[in-house]
Amino acid sequence: MPLDITLDPVVTAQRWLSNFNTALGAADPAQIAACLREDSHWRDVLAFEWSLTTTSGQGAIAAKLCALNENTEARAFTIDPDRLVPRIIERAGCPVVEAFVSFETAVGPCTGLVRIRAEDVSDTGCAAWTLMTALHEIRGSEEATIQEGREEPAFLRDFHGPNWAEKRDAARAYKDHDPTVLVVGGGHAGITAAARLDALGVDTLVIDKEQRIGDNWRLRYHGLKLHNQPPSNHMPYLPFPKTWQKYTPKDKIANWLEFYVETLDINFWTETALEGATYDPTHKCWTANVRLADGNMRVMHPRHIIVATGVSATPNIPDIPSLENFGGTVLHTSQFNDGAEWKDKDVTILGVGTSAHDVAQDLEGHGARVTMVQRSASVVVNVEPSAQMYDGVFFEEGPSIEDKDLISISIPLDVVKQVHKHLTDQVRVIDKPILDGLAAKGFKLHFGEDGTGWNLLFRTRGGGYYFNIGGSELIVEGRVGLTQWDDMEGFTADGYAMKDGTQRNADLIVLATGFKGFEHAVETMFGTTVLDRVGQIWGFDDNQELANMWMATPQPGLWFTAGAFSQCRMFSKYLALQIKARELGLV
Repeated sequence: MPLDITLDPVVTAQRWLSNFNTALGAADPAQIAACLREDSHWRDVLAFEWSLTTTSGQGAIAAKLCALNENTEARAFTIDPDRLVPRIIERAGCPVVEAFVSFETAVGPCTGLVRIRAEDVSDTGCAAWTLMTALHEIRGSEEATIQEGREEPAFLRDFHGPNWAEKRDAARAYKDHDPTVLVVGGGHAGITAAARLDALGVDTLVIDKEQRIGDNWRLRYHGLKLHNQPPSNHMPYLPFPKTWQKYTPKDKIANWLEFYVETLDINFWTETALEGATYDPTHKCWTANVRLADGNMRVMHPRHIIVATGVSATPNIPDIPSLENFGGTVLHTSQFNDGAEWKDKDVTILGVGTSAHDVAQDLEGHGARVTMVQRSASVVVNVEPSAQMYDGVFFEEGPSIEDKDLISISIPLDVVKQVHKHLTDQVRVIDKPILDGLAAKGFKLHFGEDGTGWNLLFRTRGGGYYFNIGGSELIVEGRVGLTQWDDMEGFTADGYAMKDGTQRNADLIVLATGFKGFEHAVETMFGTTVLDRVGQIWGFDDNQELANMWMATPQPGLWFTAGAFSQCRMFSKYLALQIKARELGLV
């Protein structure tokens, strides 16, 4: 069905909302089900229950909505007058009416988004394909209300009292109290969570092992840049300026994080590590052992700990058979900085993911003789235009950043898969020349789970793909060699032997073997009992959500945040709201 169909999106949305209000008010599952497609999906983000959940299927949604609304008291669903007006747009190849809605619950004002497929609109009614409901603010604890309460009187300043700088120093010192929330990890995930919590008036301290804010980016390999663009990477409250370049270099990111912390008055301790914590269920707080920059230990009792060390924090260095025989240098990609020192040297890289390609490109450009070893098939997608197509929501003209975030959040997993399958089919056509060239060189390609591309690999494995910025051309042109892991016999003092009897020399072996997940950090800081209690972290759970991310975990007081800049920007809001709700006694 073409997008120029004669359908009034405002009238369609109003009709659906009228029917839905009536059905919800009657607390009748049958009436609610009549407002939904049989294959509908409902994603709730704190509006009806204090978690992130996705429910699929007309009957299951209707029953759950009806049961939860006894306490939620959701009412007055209407077109949101402060957001983008209802429109007709294509989602997953289908024309839909897409409408932002607002409503109220017992906790506070909420927002949402409903999609009605054009094919389901008739004279007798219409049924929603997807529905998203999200808590916007807690009534009485709005960010604007809290900010107003912090303002000093305009004409009653105490010029002899402590000034702003002195107050900031005192707040950062925590000499006479402990933070309510301790955030472990000072990258973009940790500081966006801290910024959201601070805006809600929750006392928060970020700690990080590095010497300087931003060093988790600053100290990475020389040529690193982001592979997506500012429209998807803005941070809460402080978007990048319009003059920002398309692909941000690592040092610019690092400097921005440092600027962000200073500008938003985020309490941050560098050279500080959490060396263990135990939870006291009676007092509902942690006993956290924090190693300070001077080597001393500080014992803190935060009520919440947010682990923000990321899905790629600790290098994964697997037990590689016979590697101990190699007499040259072995580095993980996290230890690699600059290819200049390897000019005219033989370098082998184990792996073909993004870091592996970037390191190979750096080395080849400095005159090293580089070979990549492929251990398993990988997704390859050109950074332009193909990789950016998956971030299409953030490139739309018209919606605000906040509206774009809600659009992104509102797409349930099943529809995300449909969207990404549709996009990947297009990308394979656009990228066919380079993909054919790689295949001719023996590069093993795949296209994600069920052909859904790279994005879901990130959300399940944290890797398995490469955004091509020239590394693929080096392989196709023969300037970077390619070897299959299965063709290798084993490592020798001077390199490695192949199964065909030939010997390959190497001065340096780079392990592009990825990083350990959250489980390693949890076991290190909290022990195996907490790790077993929490269970899966990252990857999709039975509720079609990223497991234990930005939501309460089975371990009270323990939270997780990680992911791309866009994910941290979007979900930090809801992580902060959940913690604030607990501090208010609402949960």
